[in-house]
Amino acid sequence: MEQENRIREPENKIWQTRLHEQTAFERRLAQAMESAFADGVTELDELVNRLNQNGVRDEQNRAWTIDSFRAVMAELGA
Repeated sequence: MEQENRIREPENKIWQTRLHEQTAFERRLAQAMESAFADGVTELDELVNRLNQNGVRDEQNRAWTIDSFRAVMAELGA
């Protein structure tokens, strides 16, 4: 096989590129999630409960539900 045929153009995955810098909300959420994971939280319901207990709300300042968390993660490309 010729060298040219083996070399492929790099492919950017959606999670590798961002269209903007993280917002304050995205930073707060990421930090809260990292803290929960560091404390051993592994289940979605535990994570949602932890976010609510720590006062980390969604962008409309509402408490999280499993469905609202999933929707935000899908929107953020997670």
